[in-house]
Amino acid sequence: MLREIQNTRQIAGESPRRWFHSSEMDLIVWLSSAADDEIIGFQLCYDKVRGEKALHWKADRGFSHMDVDDGEDTAGKHKASPLLMPDGAFDSQAVQRRFSCAAQTLPDDIRNFVENKLGQAF
Repeated sequence: MLREIQNTRQIAGESPRRWFHSSEMDLIVWLSSAADDEIIGFQLCYDKVRGEKALHWKADRGFSHMDVDDGEDTAGKHKASPLLMPDGAFDSQAVQRRFSCAAQTLPDDIRNFVENKLGQAF
């Protein structure tokens, strides 16, 4: 189940965000302002154990789907920072099913919004 990380670090100059986490996925949601709950973007990271992927949605840009290179496979070097690399393969139905199971503890407005957007992805 996704659980909210309390006191998520907010970055000056960026929209406020909320972060929800489980062992299998992370959901970061950006809001229009701290006083307004309007969602203007989200990033859903999934398959964290098997080969992490990230689905991004932003109101002004739409969807993108990325593969997460965790920086672990750099021979002879220390761990590098994770990088997002383009990845076109997105199984929307499978991700929707897994998100719906994990999202039962999310606030209704966030869960419903993300589920609706997942149904529109690609």
